[in-house]
Amino acid sequence: MDFDTIRMARVGSTTPKTSRQTPVPGFSTGDDSSACSLDLNEELLTNPAASFFLRVRGEAMIGAGIFDGDLVIVDRSLKPQSGKVVIAVLHGEMLIRRFEKSFHKMRLLPETNRLAPIDIDPTNEAFSIWGVVTCVIHRL
Repeated sequence: MDFDTIRMARVGSTTPKTSRQTPVPGFSTGDDSSACSLDLNEELLTNPAASFFLRVRGEAMIGAGIFDGDLVIVDRSLKPQSGKVVIAVLHGEMLIRRFEKSFHKMRLLPETNRLAPIDIDPTNEAFSIWGVVTCVIHRL
């Protein structure tokens, strides 16, 4: 699985106060009398300094709704927990998988039946968890 690493950049969207808003049926901004803004950093990031975008290559996680070409937001400050989707490094290769840990056993689980789980030896120096996936962004 290959990733294109992109450092998080400040992303924000604002609506100028002079613009005229057109109401959308069934959608409310919460305050129809003024312009609204949405800061994606505030919405999607808990720790911006430790967060990165990665572009997914491959279909290892399609069962989790993560597809080839999607962007994932990865927080490197979070501790990996069993059941979370992580970015792991194994023998120099970055992988996106679901992390499973029980007693002294660790595994990386794909979300497709076309790939096998990877058993990890906890003493393996060629293995590390790079970060925890917190969000997935894909086009419809």
